[in-house]
Amino acid sequence: MTGTTPPLQDVDQSWPVVRTEDLHRDDWVMALRADWVTSPTHPDGEPFRRLVLEHPGAAVVLAVDDEEHVVCVVQYRHPARRRFIELPAGLCDAEGEDPLEVAKRELQEEVQLAAEEWTHLTSAYSSPGISAELIHYYLARGLSDLGRGDFELAHEEADMELVRVPFADLLDAVLAGRISDAPVIIAVLTAHTRGLVGARP
Repeated sequence: MTGTTPPLQDVDQSWPVVRTEDLHRDDWVMALRADWVTSPTHPDGEPFRRLVLEHPGAAVVLAVDDEEHVVCVVQYRHPARRRFIELPAGLCDAEGEDPLEVAKRELQEEVQLAAEEWTHLTSAYSSPGISAELIHYYLARGLSDLGRGDFELAHEEADMELVRVPFADLLDAVLAGRISDAPVIIAVLTAHTRGLVGARP
């Protein structure tokens, strides 16, 4: 008797929460709370405390021009005390907003570009042990110049540097461990492995 192997995939599941306490909540889009959770397989067990960083999600853009150069930004990130090579990205901070529209908005606001072709690369949870942050990754092709509109860069973004890097060089930097920003690594490796940018390995 032969059977079919079920697909290897994550599954949605929600364990009971018996108590919740806000630890920090203000007018920004993120908040920190504590949940006391019980296991459905051990319903008589003591509830255990888990910290939850509420996050609305984000969109990241791997923008590749006709010369196979990737549009990157170089930006200081205070929590890591490090200046990172990153991709244009932004929060899904408007309720119900399509992540693709967020990607288009961020491409314009951060690097003043529009794109004709959009491909969804993947969506991935950044650190599900503490947050439900889900990042949506897109490949953008057919780039053209576009003004920033009325958006003004401030704080770290005001010090942001814009560079165009050959995809092959960016891939080499990722594989060599010289780039440590997770969204760059995920976007570059996904696009490369799927044969969407550069030759497949």
